[in-house]
Amino acid sequence: MFAPKAIVFDMDGLLLDTERIALSTFEHACTQRGLNVSRHVYERCIGTSIQGTRDILVKAVGAQAYEGLSREWARLYEARVLTQAVDIKDGAIELLELAQHLDLPIALATSTATELAKTKMRLAGLVEFFDVIIGGDAVEQPKPHPEPYLAAARALGHAPNECWAVEDSDNGVRAAHAAGLLVFQVPDLVQPAESVRAFGHRVVVSLHDVARVLSDAATPRTVT
Repeated sequence: MFAPKAIVFDMDGLLLDTERIALSTFEHACTQRGLNVSRHVYERCIGTSIQGTRDILVKAVGAQAYEGLSREWARLYEARVLTQAVDIKDGAIELLELAQHLDLPIALATSTATELAKTKMRLAGLVEFFDVIIGGDAVEQPKPHPEPYLAAARALGHAPNECWAVEDSDNGVRAAHAAGLLVFQVPDLVQPAESVRAFGHRVVVSLHDVARVLSDAATPRTVT
């Protein structure tokens, strides 16, 4: 396991416990609009872009119903995440502080729009850890395309194969793997699909596990 020269993190469901908020507000919005959308359909939206989510939901409920659902969902979700701090995921502070101690540059690569991501991270008290924030509006091709991770590595000044990526969703893992970063996955609401596990990346229980691997990788080994 090589010691990284930089680390790129996802945000929602990885550093911030937002996926449960997104799910509950989605379900509430569906109820308000009289729509019945299966959990499986919702899970396909996790880790994808606004357009990707739109495509999935339009196929499920139709274009007209989607417009009303989208507006109501956004209203409920933003009323929560833009007004108070979201809970920080277990191990996030430990890992971020370790990266800072090791003087590693770190970036955020998220499907969330840049300013919304900055607001959520600022409210949570995490924004100062990051050298670079690449939002979904800063790239032409969002996850699962590799562009967000390629852009983040480039902004940090390192080749992708010198960087680690830390993700929760399958779409994020697909993006980071295609970009050539070494990937850790910390599943949140959904366990990795077998097709994603086949990448052979490290799937761990929490960010504490990633911190332990980073600490070990950064510790010089003495040969006797």
